[in-house]
Amino acid sequence: MNALLLARWQFGITTVYHFLFVPLTIGLAFLTAGLQTAWVRTGKDHYLRSTKFFGKLFLINFALGVATGIVQEFQFGMAWSEYSRFVGDVFGAPLAIEGLLAFFLESTFLGLWIFGWDRLPKRVHLACIWLVGIGTALSAYFILAANAWMQHPVGFALDPATHTARLTSIWAVLGNSTAVVSFAHTIAGAFLAAGTLMIAVSAWHLRRRQNAETLRPTLRLGLATVLVACLATAVTGDVDGKIMTGQQPMKMAAAEALYHTSQPASFSLFTIGSLDGKSEVWSVRVPGVLSFLATGSFHGKVEGVDDVRAAEVAEYGPGTYTPVISVTYWSFRLMIGFGVLAGLVAVLGLWLTRRGRTPGPERRWFWRAALWSVVLSPLAASFGWIFTEMGRQPWSVFGVLATKESVSPTVGAATVATSLIVLTALYGLLAVIEVGLMLRTARRGPDGPELPGSAVEGEPHLGFAY
Repeated sequence: MNALLLARWQFGITTVYHFLFVPLTIGLAFLTAGLQTAWVRTGKDHYLRSTKFFGKLFLINFALGVATGIVQEFQFGMAWSEYSRFVGDVFGAPLAIEGLLAFFLESTFLGLWIFGWDRLPKRVHLACIWLVGIGTALSAYFILAANAWMQHPVGFALDPATHTARLTSIWAVLGNSTAVVSFAHTIAGAFLAAGTLMIAVSAWHLRRRQNAETLRPTLRLGLATVLVACLATAVTGDVDGKIMTGQQPMKMAAAEALYHTSQPASFSLFTIGSLDGKSEVWSVRVPGVLSFLATGSFHGKVEGVDDVRAAEVAEYGPGTYTPVISVTYWSFRLMIGFGVLAGLVAVLGLWLTRRGRTPGPERRWFWRAALWSVVLSPLAASFGWIFTEMGRQPWSVFGVLATKESVSPTVGAATVATSLIVLTALYGLLAVIEVGLMLRTARRGPDGPELPGSAVEGEPHLGFAY
């Protein structure tokens, strides 16, 4: 294994790991703010208890997200110095704005919210958590703007003297169409993540007949949030797919393992056999759906891998311009599949809890589905990022800078392997800490520690034996 491959593994692992915290932080900030708003407006104690309860979960997740995010910045200088040298003038601008404006905003008002419960007027204190939510969303936008520039580079010019990218318009970078639609898609995914967590935690207690006054409203809130978020994710994902097809036609072709240009193009839900375009054994196909995803018409023309590859060879010169098809194909489907499952849980839950109903013990299947729905959003988000980043290969900046030209030339494979092992072990430890803290806090509930003997026989335990 060479330094390039190891560096890609390292950045992929740390990025996917960090992104487990990002959407949950954004979504929980706004849901917590919504619960506190309900308390300020109504004065009902159960809204206050749920605000503080889910606020604790938000704080745990926020702290771990910050810790893992710092490593991302270090990697640009450690393993990707050529990339940093080439794009620094452009890439650094949105990241600097994120740190100086957005992160400063969210961290400042988060401190005021944590320590201001008995010191600030109610409405001022409420404004603090809303500003935290706005700060997290702004952070996401500026970071996505930097990533979008890698997907669709705009607002720059190549400097012939230094052979680097020079920023010509910060507004073009921040207003990148890819950034705008990716932000909308990410925010929808953030509410999906927060909603599934709220469903799981609320359902675990309600199944045991605990904290019903406080957590039945949050169960309904979580279910409604997930349903709306699923619809929003589907709509924004559809827009994103059409923009992606225009900017990176290879990525859409790779998502279907479509080697030959087709009009119309079908979408395979499942395929058995090789994805090399020659050895398909059996597949379930829906006519015209890929054409719709790519062009907005069920009869649209979708370019195949072979034709796109030939065009890129003609434009950029000899080389390999095809991503790993099996990764793009399955990550695209797993992203959609896990999102759809979360939406189904929300629909079933809203039906079973309609008009003040609470499912009884005989609905064990629902309580189990509600509990384990918490993993659906992280899985969907992870596979979505894998598809987005792997589908861009072999480019680190599409059409401008190849990934193989971005790695640090003086860093050897042994050095990268060492940092990969250390970071993976460290992140594993942080995962244990994160899960332990989240589960212990969730298990105690909004009204204090769990009552002895309240566990239901045969149900999974939400936590460790503390």
